[in-house]
Amino acid sequence: MPVVLRIKGYRFYFFSNENAEPKHIHVTKADANGKIWLEPIIETAYFYGFTLKEQKEIEEIIRENSDYFKKVWDEYFEKQ
Repeated sequence: MPVVLRIKGYRFYFFSNENAEPKHIHVTKADANGKIWLEPIIETAYFYGFTLKEQKEIEEIIRENSDYFKKVWDEYFEKQ
């Protein structure tokens, strides 16, 4: 499970066996978790346990880092 980014207490990562799915990123903080699609558009798959304020903050972090997340995804799965 490659961790891509740690920021503001959030941990953004993907699972190493998920390359058959469209690009996406998982996020956790404490007991809360979520999954956000990066392609074809940035779209929330689910959020469990995050407040609305946290969800908005996560969405902002993803928008700001989406190119980086996609780049890391591509680099990781090209090696496999």
